[in-house]
Amino acid sequence: MTMKKANLFLYMFLQITMISCVSTKSTTYFNNASDTSIAYNTLKSFKIQQVTRIQKNDILNISITSLNQDASAIFNTTNNFVFTSSTSSGLNTQSSGYLVNEHGMINLPLLGNVKAFGLTKSELIDTITHIIKDRHLLMDPIVNIRHVNYEVTVIGEVGKPSVISVPNESISMLKAIGLAGDITIYGRKDHVLLIREAEGEKQVKYINLNSKDFLLSPYYYLQPNDVIYVESNKNKVASVGRGTRLLPVFLSGLSVVILLVDRVFYQ
Repeated sequence: MTMKKANLFLYMFLQITMISCVSTKSTTYFNNASDTSIAYNTLKSFKIQQVTRIQKNDILNISITSLNQDASAIFNTTNNFVFTSSTSSGLNTQSSGYLVNEHGMINLPLLGNVKAFGLTKSELIDTITHIIKDRHLLMDPIVNIRHVNYEVTVIGEVGKPSVISVPNESISMLKAIGLAGDITIYGRKDHVLLIREAEGEKQVKYINLNSKDFLLSPYYYLQPNDVIYVESNKNKVASVGRGTRLLPVFLSGLSVVILLVDRVFYQ
């Protein structure tokens, strides 16, 4: 055996030693998925489950219009709670709206306090429309509502932990993870933590992204202020732990091997 071959042997030994053993199965999504189709009725039922209810501290942009532009103008003058958010690209944006206060109310011009907490956007639109009609303030009012502070947070073992602003008020967990740089090879796709606030309570749910059942899960689509945390798998924890403990020993052993090779091939 020549010195060149010995060096090649050492190089291969080092490469094999440094590579972490990560299961291919644990790095892919939907391992048990197969070609299939989802019935329309199933999708319709699935959509119903995704209703987002307004929470305290939400910021709502509300516009009220009618055929009488002058009469409608007063309803659109005080969307003045300014909210600054960061997009996934890092750009800051500013929007204005009405803050849902600690009592679950918003304060609208001429209408006063209107309950928003716990309602869907459609329900709040109906409420505001009925109040305007009952008071004869406008003829045929058109009410539009948009969540201004619709954000989700993705942290943990992802390429780019981010707070993601969602301008179109609809985002799936998969898209949010994609915008955050995807789960790294060390992230657990079978044990993704979702933290959600609903009706004043924190909900904690572990999601298995390896299962096709997730595609019809009520957690497939995210809600405002959801937090996704991707845990590290045991391979990273073990490799980091072993690395810090065994590096000095490994270097010492490598030095001994080099000395032995030098003695054997250069005598």
